[in-house]
Amino acid sequence: MTADVDLLRRLARSGVDWIAVDAQHGPVDRGALHGVGRALADSPVPWLVRVPSVDAAWIGAALDAGAAGVVVPSVTGAADAQAAALAARYPPLGERSWGPFAPLWGGVAPTPEAANQAVRCWVMVETPGALDEVDAIAATPGVDGVFIGPFDLALSHGTTVDALLEDESADGPIARVVAAARRQGIEVGAFAGTPQNALRLRAHGIGYVAVTTDAGVVSAGVRAVLDACDAPA
Repeated sequence: MTADVDLLRRLARSGVDWIAVDAQHGPVDRGALHGVGRALADSPVPWLVRVPSVDAAWIGAALDAGAAGVVVPSVTGAADAQAAALAARYPPLGERSWGPFAPLWGGVAPTPEAANQAVRCWVMVETPGALDEVDAIAATPGVDGVFIGPFDLALSHGTTVDALLEDESADGPIARVVAAARRQGIEVGAFAGTPQNALRLRAHGIGYVAVTTDAGVVSAGVRAVLDACDAPA
């Protein structure tokens, strides 16, 4: 949720498998993106950007900054998924415009062919339209994974996150997304928010989980320090 480059660099070296920079709900604007990309240019783990919406300019800018991929929210159906996928790759596979940031700070940009092969385009399934078209979304060329947003998915279906996570029926929303991804051989991920919810999502067969936020990590760390100080000698 932050654009603080020192914190981002520490998080990238904390032992996590990947991090996502949130430009949808976090204070990461286009101006901050250059600094974030430069700070994470030598990140030991992949970093992604959740862009604000299905926006080709934002998707391109996130990848120009050096992100390994994008997580695209507000997808309402297969047409949006196709637009996101085309924005994430250079021709002839897509419509991405050339303009990587790396040469601006003395780095080397990958070739278009290498970039197309390496990039990962995740589209979020969190709206009724996306869930209705989840099979078509998962089958969209250039969509490398589907990403569940439990909070908005629950809101859009008039339920709660707990009820959504507890639904283990074959036609439940989460099961439908996981099944569609498996049929197409692509990955499925989700935002958990808490370690407890992360475990519940893993139980649904979801392999890529955003466990919590940087704010959550800091709060948990402070609590652990204070608890340790209060422990009897």
